[in-house]
Amino acid sequence: MVRFLLSRLLRAAVTIVLVVTFAFVVLRLSGDPAQIIMGADAPPEAVDAFRTAWGLDQPVWVQYFHYFGAIASGDLGRSMRDGREAIVLVAERIPATLALTVPALLIKLLLGIPAGIYAALHRNSAVDRALMVAAVAGFTVPSFVLGLLLVLVFAVQLGWLPSGGQESWRHAILPVATLGIGGAAVLARFTRSAMLEVLGQPYIRTASAKGLTWRAVVWSHALPNAAIPTVTIVGFMVGSLIAGAVVVESVFSWPGVGRLMVVAVANRDLAVVQCILLLVAATMVVANLTVDVLYGVLDPRLRTGIRRAGAG
Repeated sequence: MVRFLLSRLLRAAVTIVLVVTFAFVVLRLSGDPAQIIMGADAPPEAVDAFRTAWGLDQPVWVQYFHYFGAIASGDLGRSMRDGREAIVLVAERIPATLALTVPALLIKLLLGIPAGIYAALHRNSAVDRALMVAAVAGFTVPSFVLGLLLVLVFAVQLGWLPSGGQESWRHAILPVATLGIGGAAVLARFTRSAMLEVLGQPYIRTASAKGLTWRAVVWSHALPNAAIPTVTIVGFMVGSLIAGAVVVESVFSWPGVGRLMVVAVANRDLAVVQCILLLVAATMVVANLTVDVLYGVLDPRLRTGIRRAGAG
């Protein structure tokens, strides 16, 4: 068990380093932050002074090692726009993002998983076909298109809901629905496929032949085994909560981490972008570690394999 956890932690550390390294390199290849922030009309002396003040005049490899040294000491840098600490700017936006993503995640779970289970248990029925058509539509429509359609219908045509902002709970309905519908469609399709695969296994037929009721077979044998692959996609959704809000927050002018990310990228505010990407990577890593642990809880065979690996 210890060896298993250490291997996962090592993989997580490598993943975070690679993400931060990729962001570091790409941001510095995509444009000169000094020129963008200072403006095209700024005198060359002012631009050079800005580069010197922020260490942008040093070789990239020197900047890279300085950045990782700062991270190791807990310093995630400061915004080039206003000089505030990047972690403070990001932390201020996290509650707004969670106000969208947590309800959206609940919608995904409460709609997607039951719909997938029901469709699998009523395979090839009219309800199954209707659910899968809706799931395919929800899965294929991009989030920004879905968001604009919801705004057109419920904000412009019907006038029931506001189209953007964060003044009240009513402003959160459309962005939450936009985030939740697409994820529910993915979960419905994935859960249906997992359930159909499990229902076709020999041990399901064996359980039925032993005289168990169909309800008992589904609850005791089918659902626990179908939950194992479903946990993977749920873990990915949890890990991508912040990253998934980037487009939706921009469409609905929601002042969260996603919108801050778009603004920071446009302004080449390096420290803020790198801080957000580090947060996203850390969230994904924690979600994946949690999924690995849940695998052992849901499948005793995996748990036994982990113990044997740890003993070896």
